[in-house]
Amino acid sequence: MFQFFVDKSQIHENEGLAYITGTDVNHISHVLRMKPGEQFYVNDGEGQGKYLCALKSVSAEQVVCDIVQNITDTTELPCEIVLYQGLPKADKMELIIQKAVELGAGRIVPVETKRSVVKLDAKKAQAKISRWQGIAEAAAKQSKRDVIPVIGELMSLKEALKEAADFEVSMMPYENAEGMAFTRSLLESICPGQRVAIFIGPEGGFDDSEVEAALGMGTKPVTLGRRILRTETAGLAILSMLVYVLEA
Repeated sequence: MFQFFVDKSQIHENEGLAYITGTDVNHISHVLRMKPGEQFYVNDGEGQGKYLCALKSVSAEQVVCDIVQNITDTTELPCEIVLYQGLPKADKMELIIQKAVELGAGRIVPVETKRSVVKLDAKKAQAKISRWQGIAEAAAKQSKRDVIPVIGELMSLKEALKEAADFEVSMMPYENAEGMAFTRSLLESICPGQRVAIFIGPEGGFDDSEVEAALGMGTKPVTLGRRILRTETAGLAILSMLVYVLEA
């Protein structure tokens, strides 16, 4: 079943109606060719309201829906997971964002590191973030997320580590980390409601001085197995592990 995100001001529970505007109007009427009575989900994108709705009417400006049911089940993980991703080359960030959203990341932050080949000035960064946010929203629709994960502003690693220092759990996949037993025990120790930070390096990995800085700020080094994973694989691997542990 399709899902559409709207601003919560467009949901009028007292009237039993929800209104959809913007590009989704054309998608509903001309691409999906929905007819009155067809059902879909309408979500405020903030985790505050999700509704089963039935199409009532369509105009050039908006879609009017009857609210059929307030959905209380959630598709969100019980923890807030923030993926701090070292800037990768080419369009790898788009893939990382899409899959990280599908796997439940709550926020994704692009991070500049010493070995990042890509360098973004303020203007380029804003353009990229705007595009990445669109990708996050599309992935949230497809995967039936209750919230649209936010793509954070570009940070330096120092800034990201400082932010994550307040999290209950902070981890960094690192090839010289201890065995899988430690990774397993750390993941299994995470409790609902905690904030979890994941640091992933760019193609060349983190510089040794960056790893030392992370450890000094309380970030735990973890292994993801005996194989060396690409930057676009590592974050998705650990997110998959977290889904397995947190939704058991």
